[in-house]
Amino acid sequence: MTIDDSIAPPPSAGTAKHGDWVPGQGHPRQGLILAIMCLCLVLVVAAVSSLNVAIPTIVRELDPSSTEQLWIIDAYALVFAGLLLLCGALGDRFGRRYALMIGLVIFAAAAMVAAYANDPVQLIAFRAVMGIGAALIMPATLSTLTVVYAPQDRAKAIATWAGFAGAGGAIGPLASGLLLERFWWGSIFFVVVPIAALALIGIIAVVPNSADQARHRLDFGGAALSVVALVSIVFAIIEAPEQGWTAPITVGAFALGVITAVVYVLWERRVEHPLLDPRFFLIPRFGLGSLTVTASFLAMFGMFYLFTLYLQFVLDYSPLGASVRLLPFSAIMVAVAPRSPKLTARFGAARVVTAGFLIQAVGFVLASTLGVGSSYWMVLASVAPMALGMALMMPPTTNAIVTSLPQDKAGVASAVNDTTREVGGAVGIALLGTIATIGYHDKVKGLGEGLPPQLQEMAQDSIGGAVLAASQIPDQAAAGQLLTEARAAFVDAIGPAFLLAAAVGLVLAAVIAKFYPRGATPAPVGHQHDTDRADAAAAARADAPQADAPQAEVD
Repeated sequence: MTIDDSIAPPPSAGTAKHGDWVPGQGHPRQGLILAIMCLCLVLVVAAVSSLNVAIPTIVRELDPSSTEQLWIIDAYALVFAGLLLLCGALGDRFGRRYALMIGLVIFAAAAMVAAYANDPVQLIAFRAVMGIGAALIMPATLSTLTVVYAPQDRAKAIATWAGFAGAGGAIGPLASGLLLERFWWGSIFFVVVPIAALALIGIIAVVPNSADQARHRLDFGGAALSVVALVSIVFAIIEAPEQGWTAPITVGAFALGVITAVVYVLWERRVEHPLLDPRFFLIPRFGLGSLTVTASFLAMFGMFYLFTLYLQFVLDYSPLGASVRLLPFSAIMVAVAPRSPKLTARFGAARVVTAGFLIQAVGFVLASTLGVGSSYWMVLASVAPMALGMALMMPPTTNAIVTSLPQDKAGVASAVNDTTREVGGAVGIALLGTIATIGYHDKVKGLGEGLPPQLQEMAQDSIGGAVLAASQIPDQAAAGQLLTEARAAFVDAIGPAFLLAAAVGLVLAAVIAKFYPRGATPAPVGHQHDTDRADAAAAARADAPQADAPQAEVD
């Protein structure tokens, strides 16, 4: 049996009725369901970026080290990404509506406790628990949309979903900035509770449940291996600046991650019902779509992390002022993403995605030229092409990923899409943040000489530490000199990080232009003429395991 056969869905995506609604033919309240799913989506995506604006305040209140600052942000994204495949499979197995409801309860409860954390370690732990809830929520949002929308309307709904996925990265900082103007830093977590409650009420009232009728045993072995591989690699990236790139703990973590990833692939090829058959990535649109999402979110979340530090610590904007100035990213995403399907239909996904990467790279090159005295208009000139490029890329790649597998695998397909987002986001913050940290440390040797050792160490640890140290120096001239040197060092350090993001975009543009399949956009699941199936059949072995595709069960 080939992968071509294994991924071919049945003629109908499901026959069980929910009231007068037949799955796959368009739910009568699909617009309201889309709004609820986008609300859930923004909630979990904003939880990554919202903390960027609050980091300066958290630095002043909890005094985390530079490595702890990265972990406060990445603990959520790391757990989120590590559990997405398992949680997507749980939604397919037991019901996506139930996954949404349980995830929202866990997410809101952990956020409420995180609001009152009194040290960095506690905050890191509570953020990790929030990641568990987010992992249940996010794949269920997209897989629910694939069930409640008819094939002819699905691409536009997915494009709207993708637009809000990108917009959430800018909405989070804005919400944090507004809250930090009036309330304590923990308010950015506490506000999650009423929003999650509103989403929960909407799900209970409107959203139907859907699940895989076959109810196969879950692949817990594959889930455990994927978590270990991901955590090990990102742990090594985050800890390398503190421990050293050649330190035993760094090399050991990298080695463990790579070895576990290899074991994961071998395991998934042998297990009867794998969590995710690695051979699905031989389907060009599925594999290249996953690579595109990973690279673009690596760039986006790394950019938000560095830009919020730059706007607050270098250009001296308040948290609210910094977040407002990043809001155009969100506006461009929401405005442009729903129009991407029309461009894709006219020019083809390969050209649209390639153009998106090239435009995004221009934004990062412009960002690398920012200086201590740059105006906001230069910042906007950098942010606008980043948002435009991403708005072009996300809808066709997301649609390609979720329509490449049968509808009973909607949760896993959605989880792959979401995992690549979160892996990209976690690695982006870790990688670009690490490059900036290394550059800063190299350029501030000797900074703060003559100051008390504690203040000197604080100033040399991070740009946030330098600003905090300057605020504790009675001599205004000495404080100003410290800030001038620290800001210049930070600006010099982030330039290479932005150039790396631009280089990633250029490489991906070349890959997509050369290897992305030409021809029609892949048909929604349920159609019989998806060119990806022929591509996969030619690329895969004849004895590839069958991926069952039973009808969807809908309550």
